[in-house]
Amino acid sequence: MSDFLNFLNTADHDTLKKISGISSALADHIIAARPFDATDDLLLVHGVGKNLLSRMQSFAETQETEPESSAMIPVEEGAQPAQLEMIERSQPAPESPVKDKPSFWSRLGQAFLVFVRALFRLIATVLVIGGIGAAIYFGVPFINNNIVVPIQKNTSQIRQLEVELAAQQARLDETSARVGELEKNIEAHTASITKLEKMQSMLEQEISDQNNSVMVALKREIMLTRSIETVARARLFLSQSNFGLARDDVQAARDILAELLIDATSYQVTSINQIIMRLDFALSNLPAFPVIAVDDVDIVWELLMMGLPESEADIVATFTFTPTPAPILTFTPTPEAIPTSTP
Repeated sequence: MSDFLNFLNTADHDTLKKISGISSALADHIIAARPFDATDDLLLVHGVGKNLLSRMQSFAETQETEPESSAMIPVEEGAQPAQLEMIERSQPAPESPVKDKPSFWSRLGQAFLVFVRALFRLIATVLVIGGIGAAIYFGVPFINNNIVVPIQKNTSQIRQLEVELAAQQARLDETSARVGELEKNIEAHTASITKLEKMQSMLEQEISDQNNSVMVALKREIMLTRSIETVARARLFLSQSNFGLARDDVQAARDILAELLIDATSYQVTSINQIIMRLDFALSNLPAFPVIAVDDVDIVWELLMMGLPESEADIVATFTFTPTPAPILTFTPTPEAIPTSTP
C-alpha cells in the first residue's frame, strides 16, 4: 500500500494518462492535489471514484512487477536474429474467440422490435401532424370570429364615434357661438333698457317741474321703446330656454304698456289692449308651454315694431284671438333662436 501511495505522489503526467479513465485534465488535478497522506485522499479529487482508484492501484502493481519479470529472463548477448524468429514461429498463435451467431428467432425478434419502433414513430408523427392540422383548421376560424372580427367591428365603431364626436363638437362650437351672440344681444338690450329708464326718470322729473307736452310725448316714446327692448330681450331668453327671466320681461313689458294705456288716446287704446292681451296669453303659458308662448311674444314684438297709431286713420285692424287650451306636454322643447333687430 505504501508503494501505491508512493506511486500516487511521484507518477508524472504521462504515466497517469496511461491509466484508463484518466484524461489530461484529471492528471493535472491529481498532480495539483499532491502530496497524499493516504490512498483514500485521492477520492477527494474531483473526477476520481473507487473504480478509477482500483484501476490506478492495479496499474501501479503492474508497473512494479514488470521490472522483476524482465530481470529474471536471461538475455543471451550473442543470440542470432534468425533463431529468435524461429522461436516466435514455433510458438502457437493465440486463438481468437469464436463469436456465437444469433439465431433466426433472435434476428426475427430484433427485426420485429425495429418494425414496432418505426411504426410507433410513424403513428406519433401522424398524430403530431394531425394535431397541428386540426389546430390550424379549428383555431383559425375561432381566432377570426372571436378576436379579428370583434377588433374590426370595434375599430369601425370607434371611427364612427370619432366622426360623430367631431360633428357634435362642431355643433357645440356653433351653439357656443350662438349663445355668445345671444349673450351679447341680451347685454345690449339690457344696456339700452337701463338708459331708457334713466331718460324716463329724467323726463318725469322735468315734467313734474314744468308741464310740457313735448316732454310728455317724448316720455311716451321712451316707454314704448322700453317695452320693445324688453320684449326683444324676452325673445332671447326664450331662445335660451330661460323661461323664468323671459316671463319677468314679459311681465315688465305688460306693466309698461298698462302705464301707457292710462294716458293713451282713444285710437291707441285698441292697439295697446290687443298687445296686452297677447302678453297675458304668454304669461299664462309660461313656463309650462313655452312653444305657445313664443308665438304670442313674436306677435307682440311685430305689433310693437309697427308702432302705435298716431291718428284714427293709422289704426291697423287686428283680429281677435282666443287661444285654445294648451295640451299637456311631457317634455319642454327648446325654441329655435329668434333673430334680433334693433328698433
